[in-house]
Amino acid sequence: MTLKAFKMRLYPNQKQIKQIKQTFGSTRFVWNQMLARQSARHKNNPNAKYQNNYAMDLMLTTLKAEYPWLKDVDNTALQATNSNLHDAFQRFFNKKLSNGYPCFKSKKNYAQSYTTKNNGQSIKVIDDHHLKLPKLGKVYFRAGRILTGKVKRATVRINSQGQYYAIVLVESEKQVLKPKTKQVVGIDLGLDSLMILSNGQKVNMVHFDNDAKQQIRVWERKTARRRQNALKEIAFDKHEKVLFPRTSLRQFPRYQQARLTVAKLKRQVSDRRNDKLQKLTTQLVQGYDVIVVEKLNTQGMLKNHHLARAISNAGWGNLVRMLQYKCDWYGKQLIIVDPKYTSRICSACGQHNHQFDGLSQHEWLAVREWQCPTCGTHLDRDLNASQNILKRGLAQIEKEKALA
Repeated sequence: MTLKAFKMRLYPNQKQIKQIKQTFGSTRFVWNQMLARQSARHKNNPNAKYQNNYAMDLMLTTLKAEYPWLKDVDNTALQATNSNLHDAFQRFFNKKLSNGYPCFKSKKNYAQSYTTKNNGQSIKVIDDHHLKLPKLGKVYFRAGRILTGKVKRATVRINSQGQYYAIVLVESEKQVLKPKTKQVVGIDLGLDSLMILSNGQKVNMVHFDNDAKQQIRVWERKTARRRQNALKEIAFDKHEKVLFPRTSLRQFPRYQQARLTVAKLKRQVSDRRNDKLQKLTTQLVQGYDVIVVEKLNTQGMLKNHHLARAISNAGWGNLVRMLQYKCDWYGKQLIIVDPKYTSRICSACGQHNHQFDGLSQHEWLAVREWQCPTCGTHLDRDLNASQNILKRGLAQIEKEKALA
């Protein structure tokens, strides 16, 4: 069995929107309360044992008695909030996965979400356009694919554009692709070409933001200018002590119009990128039984401000993530290897070319082709790297078989 997530656009009515927003506020309140209690507990007694999600669920009972309006929302959404906070603390305790200490959530964020679990038939796909959700009832939706499998949970989300979505997690059987192709491939990820395969095939980079880049720049400047003017108006109302002062940016329609326009343009760029990556990864999984890719530290590479925009446009992290779950779905094998020195080792004779050891990163990136001083083979830098990546992946498979 495998888990699949289906994303669908929701079109709730006004009553359902009110209930969704109330659930957003309640789950945010529970998160902040539990986080504050955990922090206060540790501050008062550093040796006190950490309270896991089960202990937080017990505290949730007393919290409901103190704040009765928490009973008006889906109870499983509040429990899922405790579970998510517990996961955030576990990542903090694990230094390798740490994103820092969990933060408080703010109602000022335009993007909000909550997760609800399927107890019995509380979440159910009624037909091709209607989804049953706890406390909401029947909600109209649109999706590209029909849900198949056992529904486990659903996440209701509103984006910065004000659009509602549901991400439904279902459990279904693995769809093993037959017959097997018996083909293997190594992939080097790049910026000139998005992917360089070990068989010599190259996938050209597509700059998804080229069409909207100028529009985004114009509207981002409008957004910044209108936000600055709105903040001045808020400060003026406070200073003059007007009868009905404006206190929030949500009260300025021109700023909201500019903000929504920027969000719309960026969403269109993101949708085009995801569509391209989905099609590429599906072709790879259908064509190869074993896929070997390099493990890249994307977060570290984004600190290079000269390449950050190009790296973000490439979407390497999403590409590898899509390959991971699609290989799991369809019975294929994905291997992730260390890319260290794959460009400087000759794929023909296996010797390391030490002539490039003294080059800076900028100088090394300018070297696109080189000739092996040991065997004399003329090598394309990226193709050579993809072939070395494939060899490392196959060697890893042999090693695992020997240990087994």
